[in-house]
Parts: sequence; structure tokens; C-alpha cells
Amino acid sequence: MKDRMNQLVEQLNQYADAYYRLDRPVVSDAEYDKLYRELVELETAHPDLVLPNSPSHRVGGKILDGFSKYQHQYPLYSLQDAFSFEELEAFNRRVRKEFPHATYICELKIDGLSISLTYEAGRLVVGATRGDGSIGENITENLKRVQDIPLTLPEALDITVRGECYMPKASFDRVNQIRQEAGEVEFANPRNAAAGTLRQLDTRIVAKRGLATFLYQEASPTEADSQSHVLDKLTRLGFVTNQDYHLADSIEEVWQFIEDLAGRREALPYEIDGVVIKVNNLAIQEELGFTVKAPRWAIAYKFPAEEKEAEIVSVDWTVGRTGVVTPTANLTPVQLAGTTVSRATLHNVDYIAEKDIRLHDTVIVYKAGDIIPAVLSVVAAKRKQQEPMDIPTACPSCGSSLLHYEDEVALRCINPLCPAQLKSKLEHFASRDAMNIAGLGSSIVEKLFSANLVQDVADIYRLSVEDLLTLEGFKEKSATKLYQAIQASKENSAERLLFGLGIRHVGSKASKILLETFRTIPRLAEASLEEIAALDGVGTVIAQSLTTYFSSEGAKTLVAELEASGVTLAYLGQVAAADALLAGMTIVLTGKLERLKRSEAKAKLESLGANVAGSVSKKTDLVVAGSDAGSKLAKAQELGIEVRDEAWLESL
Repeated sequence: MKDRMNQLVEQLNQYADAYYRLDRPVVSDAEYDKLYRELVELETAHPDLVLPNSPSHRVGGKILDGFSKYQHQYPLYSLQDAFSFEELEAFNRRVRKEFPHATYICELKIDGLSISLTYEAGRLVVGATRGDGSIGENITENLKRVQDIPLTLPEALDITVRGECYMPKASFDRVNQIRQEAGEVEFANPRNAAAGTLRQLDTRIVAKRGLATFLYQEASPTEADSQSHVLDKLTRLGFVTNQDYHLADSIEEVWQFIEDLAGRREALPYEIDGVVIKVNNLAIQEELGFTVKAPRWAIAYKFPAEEKEAEIVSVDWTVGRTGVVTPTANLTPVQLAGTTVSRATLHNVDYIAEKDIRLHDTVIVYKAGDIIPAVLSVVAAKRKQQEPMDIPTACPSCGSSLLHYEDEVALRCINPLCPAQLKSKLEHFASRDAMNIAGLGSSIVEKLFSANLVQDVADIYRLSVEDLLTLEGFKEKSATKLYQAIQASKENSAERLLFGLGIRHVGSKASKILLETFRTIPRLAEASLEEIAALDGVGTVIAQSLTTYFSSEGAKTLVAELEASGVTLAYLGQVAAADALLAGMTIVLTGKLERLKRSEAKAKLESLGANVAGSVSKKTDLVVAGSDAGSKLAKAQELGIEVRDEAWLESL
């Protein structure tokens, strides 16, 4: 019985692989169904003999309670976007400045959802969404229902791979036909359909919708030396990889591939929205490293967005948390990239003047980055009104005079008590990536503000259950729950607080880098502009913003009030001991290490107290150079900085 079940599983998986991955069916659907029914009958009779890679795991039958959070072991970075050949040339110049002979690999940018798959001893144990790059959602049961994802690998590997889950055009048409016949709302586009499917709690629905994948990255340490070899390895392990890639020796060759692809884009059986260009050599990728948000060795070229004509009916002016007043056009509705668009950003007053946009103009609308509707240009021949657009001189929220600084494109309200700014700052402070106060959304902030219970973020921690019970719609249970969420946020590591303060240019990743180095917000507040700017991935703009912020009396008072309320001001991540071997040293890794992965060396150095920077400067204490070290080694020698080799590193 066991032998027959093993035989059936092996046969059926081979047939499925030929059908879904190779697109070459080797048996009829009837023959497959016959063998599958036999396997299910045997598994029903002998549940203790069910194999982990049985195709019966694909069909569904589970109703999930929800999705738990999943901490990615290897972060998922977003990519810098490019929209022109000139931007690709700029990327190429940055790469070639350090590595003159670098070559590129061009991969299709699939319009789907990023996923991460983790295997232990060759068995799929976790499938997760990208989330914010650090924390995603565990959707393993749903991803098991995607037919081309291997449940087991031909080798007993521990490996994490990345890719894109998408809905093929044929599946999209079929799903929408079924929804139309059932009187249900149709999906706007294949990406929305894929996202909606992977969010289903009934795995049977996922199994029926025909999702597919392309895998493109080995996130865990790899022995491959190039991205093209990574794709070869993933294919060998049974993953579906997109073979429509191109190796290029120059940026001109990259552009030729993009132009050729644009001409055949519509004929592809899946949606793409651009091309991802990566440095092919993995050692060079490691050398180039990352900015706070994106790898320096890759860029995503985005195809020009779909454009439609619409009329501007009116314009709304709204105030953000930094005081910037942003114009938004209300439009006659148009269908754009699969969705109905009735509002579009006008960016700022300089943009309005540059494009000569007027009320009731017919304009060309597009989706910037395929996401945010924006006005591209005016159709001058259809102009109805000759008068320029009225630009507000007073803040629409507080009535204060608006300023238009010479070095800024935006109108700005500088009233520190402007209600719109205060409310936006409170919402940002409570948001998921900041202090993550569950239940403190925009509507509750509005109620708290209207009741005069909060004016700044420190007031949040002065709220009592009794205060919350005075708000409309609050009962004992809901008031207690929000109060507990507020108290729990006091225990957050301080990088969340720093991000929550809403300091200009200081994002969540920069906040983490800053607190990993300075350890506490008071220490960061005392740091000089030069100390902050020297950090890898930070720079002068962020440093200036921070020093300006913390030099103000208002900021000093706010930090003191938060500390008095019991809010954590210290970084709670792993901290090396003050007497650690390399405590306080700034070290740069360069060149190819023969026996250690760059990530392993970096982690070890940090555990010994070192700050591992990405570039050599006068602040650098030591450089560890492997083979083929380039400009960083030369600069270290020029500055007289001590250079060590991999053997020294291992001796630690």
C-alpha cells in the first residue's frame, strides 16, 4: 500500500510539473484525474501514510482563522524606479564608477505580489508575503495551493527563495467570467485578482484560481557567483523561473532589450510593468551594497503608464503633517489601469504654474508608478477657462498665511498649532510602522482632537480609560482595549518612536540605522551633524534635519515629556558590550572573501561592537580587504587607514 501511494505521488507530481512548469502535458486530464482519485482513496483509508509532497495538499479544504505575522530572516528591499534612458544611464555611471567592467542581467518585472518561500531539509515550511520588507504575513497554506510551487525539493536543502506570485491572463479571464455569471464584482486587473486570492481564508478558493509563480532570488547565502547562475540553480531545484531574461554588456544593450520587450509585451501570457536591471556578478552586488531603502546594484525600469483624458471639476487643498499644502484635482471619472479614477494629484503650485493647469481644463491623467493618479499635461485645444487657477494664500485648516519659500516647490503652513498638521502627526505617530497603537486611527484621532484631549503625541500617554469613555461610541471594553494598546506601545524599541516623531526625511529604516549606532534618543539628540552624516545610508540631508529638530526647545520638551510618561527611549535590539573587542570602531569590508559570506562577516563584526560602514572616509578605523578589492582599498591606502585580510578576520 505504501509503495503504491509513493508511486502515485511521484507520477502525479511529474505530470503536474510537465503541465504547470514546462507547459508540456504528458497525460490526458482524464488519466490524471483517475490516478488522483485513487491516491485520495488510499490516503483517506491510511492517513498515517500521507506524504508531505502529496498533490492532495494542493486542493484545499482548510478554513484559516487568519494570517499571523512573519519576521523575514533576510529583509526584502524595494527597488529604485527609473522611467527614462537618462535615469538608466545615471544608474550605469554610479555602478561603473566603482566597477568599470560590470555587466547586467535584465529580468521581466512581473505584475504580481512578492513572496518568500523557506524550505528546511528540502520541505516547504513557510510561505510569506513581502509586507514592509521586514515583517510579512504567513500565507503558507495558500501558497501550497499554487500548483507550480514545489512542496519538496530534490535536495534536502535549507534555503529561502524569493519571487513573484501572479495570475496569468487566461486565469484572470476565467475567474472574471465566473464572477460575472455569479453576479459578483469583477476584479479590476490580474494583480488585484492575485492579491485578493492570496488573502482568502478558504484555501479551496485559492486552489481553483490558477495562480502561478516566477522565482528569481536565493535570499539565503548562495554558492552561485552570478544572478544568471542563481536562476539556473532555482530551475534545477524545480522552481519556475522566467527564462525571458537577457545578459547585457552595456546600458545601451539594456535599453535595446527594453524597447524590443515593449513591442511584444501585450502578447505575453502574463502582465508585466517593466524590466529589472541587476548587476549580474554577486560579488560586485555585495560590494555595492544597499541604501536605506534599496540595493545600489539594481534598478527597475517602469513602462510608460496608460493615459486618459478627463476634466478638472474642482481642486481640493489639503494640509499634511509637515505643513505642506497639496492640491488634488477632482475629475470626471475615467477608467485607468483597470480602476475608476476621479481624483489626481497636482503635486504643488510650481507644477500647476509650469503646466499652466486651470480649472475646467481637459487634462491627460496617468498613474505615476502605476499607483498614484496624477495630471500629466493640459489639452490646450479643449481649454474652456482663460483665467489662471486661484492659489490659496491662507491655510485651509487654520487660516494662517501660507509661505512659498524660494528653495521649495510647495506652499507651507508654518503654524505649529495648525489642527490639520497636529492630527496628521498624531495619526502618523500611532501608525503601524511607528508606535503601532492598534485602534488609534484617523477617526479616533479626530474625536480626541475635537474633545480637546490631545494636542501633541505626548498627550496620548496622559489619556485614561475615563477620558476615552467620554468619546462618542466608546464603551468600557473598547476604551480599556485602546488604553492597553497605548500602554503597550511604551515598550517599543526607540527606532519606532524616532520614526513616529515625523522628523523630515527620517524614515523607518533610517531610524533603525541611527538607533543601532547611537542606542538612545537622548544620545542621538546630542550627536553632531558630522557624526550622524558619517553613518552608512544616512547622509547630510537626514543629519541636518535631525540636528535642526533636536536643537528646538519644542523637541527637547516633547522628548522629556515622553520619557516622563515611561516611553522607551532606548534601542532594544542586540547591543554589543561596551568592552567588546571592536567597540566603537568603524570598519569597511571590501573585495571578495574566500571563506566567509559578506553577511556573515558583517554580523560577526557587529556582534563584536563594530560599526560596519559601506564607504571609506576619514572616520574609518580599519578596512578588511579580500581579493579583487577596488576603489575602497585604494582610498584606504591613500588615507593611511589600516588594512587587514580575511585571515585576521577569522582570527577574531
